[in-house]
Amino acid sequence: VVIKYGGAAMREEGLRDEFATDVVLLKYVGLNPVVVHGGGPDITRYMERLGLEVRFVEGMRVSDAETVEVAKMVLLGKINSDILVRLSRHGQQAVGLGGEDGSLFEVRPVEHAKDVGFVGEIEKVNVDVIDHIAEDYVPVIASVGTDRAGASYNVNADEAAGKVAAAMPAHKAIFLTDVDGWLQSPDDPESRISTATADEVRAALERIEGGMRPKLAACVEAIAGGVEAAHIVDGRRPHTLLLELFTDAGIGTKITA
Repeated sequence: VVIKYGGAAMREEGLRDEFATDVVLLKYVGLNPVVVHGGGPDITRYMERLGLEVRFVEGMRVSDAETVEVAKMVLLGKINSDILVRLSRHGQQAVGLGGEDGSLFEVRPVEHAKDVGFVGEIEKVNVDVIDHIAEDYVPVIASVGTDRAGASYNVNADEAAGKVAAAMPAHKAIFLTDVDGWLQSPDDPESRISTATADEVRAALERIEGGMRPKLAACVEAIAGGVEAAHIVDGRRPHTLLLELFTDAGIGTKITA
């Protein structure tokens, strides 16, 4: 089960601990959780402290060389380490990875790189690295990577999770976010779409803006790679991971082939 960890679930102390206990439980009951994380709010906060400009295009952070350096520092040095410590504290050893570790990600610049700078897209995932670690540990993957020339790139964490899930392929991919799921009307929580097919999502992507677009695109990518179902759920709810996995109705948006 590939879990994209982010949003409010990552920012609130109580939810961070509950997430760790949920991941440990998944490992204990025989599933192999793989955590892929971003850290957008923390990156933004550190950039603002350093006086760096914060801009986004189509949900992607505009990244120059300094931005990528800050992103790597925050993702690998702060957030990844914190997740490892929490999992260990709750009884499960984990291993932190970046895209460079074991050549996990092969990255190239996104097509419209002139608009967003050093933002990369993943060409290939070295699944062997994940499989070896997942036998005994929980892999915790930060969304950064390098190209063949050694240049570092910021990688959208939703895309990274979708690519990892597709490459394995995983049984399920779950995206934790700050809303109830995919909403027909962004301002109306009651407009949540409970289930959709990958074709329906693909047809709707053109008119979707903001942070939901890369999440839905990642769900489509995962399904195309053979993942049984992709879920977008509200990380602000306690134990949302377990509720989505182990209840019939679920609480977010479920996307299937």
